[in-house]
Amino acid sequence: MPRISMLLAAAAAQAVLLHAQQYTFGTTVVSNAGFQGRIHHIKENADRLPGFRGKPVGKVYTNNLNIWPQRFDEGFPGITGRFEWFAIDYHGKLWIEHEGVYRFSLLSDDGVRIEIDDETVVEMEGQHSSTAASGSARLSRGVHRLRVSYFQGPRDTVALVVAVALPEQPWKILDLRDFMPPADPSQWREGEISEVRVGTNPYTESDGRRCRR
Repeated sequence: MPRISMLLAAAAAQAVLLHAQQYTFGTTVVSNAGFQGRIHHIKENADRLPGFRGKPVGKVYTNNLNIWPQRFDEGFPGITGRFEWFAIDYHGKLWIEHEGVYRFSLLSDDGVRIEIDDETVVEMEGQHSSTAASGSARLSRGVHRLRVSYFQGPRDTVALVVAVALPEQPWKILDLRDFMPPADPSQWREGEISEVRVGTNPYTESDGRRCRR
């Protein structure tokens, strides 16, 4: 099945059930259970993820990244009115109970990268319309550091959907509330990552399809 079809099928049912909800990049309500996203302004005409050095202009919090292709022209109320040429660096913790090969899929407009324990699992750089890719890694039982870095280029359509498939399980939207550690901290341990298969943008500059809308 094509990569984009895997992702769309993964979350189609959930999207239908929640179609009335306006998905956002997060809220300013502080939460330690999900992602913390650090918002940065980037230079106009940037075509790569920034280094995320320096102080962010603000922070947002969310349990999942489920932003299907949509208009985005209001910025971040209370933080910045910027609705183009910005980047968000999301950080969270992923508790894996059962070791196995976990698959991760991204749908994004524009550039994005998933890293687990500092290892790149999916990466789609550049300015592009909504595009999907998937990668995988073997994760051992324990806590894993999860990072999703995203940038939005020119106005005014955005997309950022992150899905996961557990071993022998179907795709679903990745929600960090489903990957909470045990209540007893004495059971916590640091997980290990191996057998990484990196997913990249299926479109390349050489075939002429990796271009802005």
